[in-house]
Amino acid sequence: MRFEEFIRKVENLPVIDTESLLVGSSDLVKVKVQISRWAKSGKLIQLKRGMYVLSPVYRKVEPYGPFIAATLKQPSYLSLEKALEFHGLIPEGVKVYTSLATKWQDTFKSKVGVFSYQHIRKELFWGYVSVSLKGQTGFIASPEKALLDFFYVKKIRATFEYLQEMRLQNLDKLNPEKLLSCAKRFNKPGMLRAAKLIAEFIEKEKGGEKSL
Repeated sequence: MRFEEFIRKVENLPVIDTESLLVGSSDLVKVKVQISRWAKSGKLIQLKRGMYVLSPVYRKVEPYGPFIAATLKQPSYLSLEKALEFHGLIPEGVKVYTSLATKWQDTFKSKVGVFSYQHIRKELFWGYVSVSLKGQTGFIASPEKALLDFFYVKKIRATFEYLQEMRLQNLDKLNPEKLLSCAKRFNKPGMLRAAKLIAEFIEKEKGGEKSL
């Protein structure tokens, strides 16, 4: 297969899954060797084994980060710092796409970005919504679940001082009642304490804004 022919087949695909692409091929080994050569020459960027994106110069579709994250490991949803950034709750730009998954931990690094996966129990795999851009759909934690996941997965004790260090912003996006409701589902006393403290922090910060 010539590269021009390959491009015609995949130019509208944000992520190229070679296993699906090669179904029905008469010479799997030869095509796989070609794909490997194209990756080495920079025409393709490997995300992980069997998954690629076209080099920017050949793309017609720009891959959407949350879509890539959801595609590389299923099921999974973006959470922690990347979700907090997505919702505008922290000011920093976050380079790593950290997702939570019920399967094993993994990290995939490429020129496209770093996609990291942390394990979470099946009972805690909830609290996310779908997000789409130009037909590409991914999954991301709600503002409340992202914040609770952050403290749960990282095993950080929530304090007023730590919340201030996080420089949380746009606190109107956090619903204290939903935060407490989500915390109860963790079935961990520490998470409920964290949620109550965060709710107090939100009220205090909002009160401070009104007094300015």
